[in-house]
Amino acid sequence: MATALQPADQLLYTPKEAAVVLRFGRSTVYELMADGTLRYIKRGRSRRIKRSDLEAYVDSLEPQTN
Repeated sequence: MATALQPADQLLYTPKEAAVVLRFGRSTVYELMADGTLRYIKRGRSRRIKRSDLEAYVDSLEPQTN
């Protein structure tokens, strides 16, 4: 019996899964996709986000200095 992959082992994420990994709301992930900040792949009606694109997005975030 195969076991489910842990999120870190996945190659592609649904927007909902990406939201869980990023700890953002699903709507925020869709907004990031819509404005081109977060790259994604579209096949038919499905959208998937590569793990490497999630990592690149996180690496591009600037820490707040207040």
